Amino acid sequence: MGIPAVRRGLPPSAGRPDTPYLVDRFGRTARDLRVSITEKCSLRCTYCMPEEGLPAIPGDELLSAGEIVRVVTLAVRELGVREVRFTGGEPLMRRDLEEIVAGCHAAVPETPLAMTTNAVGLEHRAAGLARAGLSRVNVSLDTVDRTAFARLTRRDRLVSVLSGVRAAHRAGLSPVKVNAVLMRETLSGAPDLLQWCLTEGGALRFIEEMPLDADHEWARANMVTAAELLEVLGSRFTLTAAGRDDPSAPAETWLVDGGPATVGIIASVTRTFCADCDRTRLTADGKIRSCLFSDEEYDLRALLRDGATDAELAELWRGAMWQKWAGHGIDAADFVPPERTMGAIGG
Repeated sequence: MGIPAVRRGLPPSAGRPDTPYLVDRFGRTARDLRVSITEKCSLRCTYCMPEEGLPAIPGDELLSAGEIVRVVTLAVRELGVREVRFTGGEPLMRRDLEEIVAGCHAAVPETPLAMTTNAVGLEHRAAGLARAGLSRVNVSLDTVDRTAFARLTRRDRLVSVLSGVRAAHRAGLSPVKVNAVLMRETLSGAPDLLQWCLTEGGALRFIEEMPLDADHEWARANMVTAAELLEVLGSRFTLTAAGRDDPSAPAETWLVDGGPATVGIIASVTRTFCADCDRTRLTADGKIRSCLFSDEEYDLRALLRDGATDAELAELWRGAMWQKWAGHGIDAADFVPPERTMGAIGG
């Protein structure tokens, strides 16, 4: 899982303006909180996890349901966070997921609570999560070809995933967004995935593969670019560029066959959007991470369990975000992938 540089004590904050919000030195304000709640997952996607899974985090090192509720409440009430998304690993691996969602919803009822999931088993929990206060789900699904799915995820669970997407729709967890990582081996099936989403009512977004894989086999020369995807999709659909509704939104959108349906492309590598990033991250073991690619983390859990006040927790968080990088630097000659993989950071 890697060993990032965990900082203790308050981060340097010279020059930081007197504001309660999570600002950084480059004029950005973080308002989107990603909270990883587990490192465990029911799949083993090649671009995310090693075949044997990630090293287990001892149960007492994970943030408890009550601690997660406290941190989310602090982020919304004191730091200006406007949206919260629970990630993993796979959030459905937490038996107390409904408790976490219900606690956060009761504390900050006006704040949208979302979840990124692979949807394995979601068919059995979607209704309960909706009742607990979950607003919507993002489902990770790279192909609707069962053989290709089993090869990519190392698990034959496509039927469960598709059932989970349909259950999310029935439960009102909408819009149901479908996220597909662009892979060379699934590129030819991209039009089939788009057609399935159009039929089922899912909002599909393709994501360029980033160097966050467990096996460290990512290479810029081998990745599928947004331009290649548009060419493949264009063989079946007429796509019209529609831009971004929100400058902080990572996906550029295209109308499909004149609309109203759209498809999005998150070109994390070839069309970076770091200058408009508005995210702050909390790992499953309670570390603040200002950027997906930064291995500098600040230990919120230690402070939390040492009896810190909300004001002290907020001060640490503000300082950590003040140190946020300008961008991920994938194109730099000296770029080094982060120690943690995507599954260990949280999506």
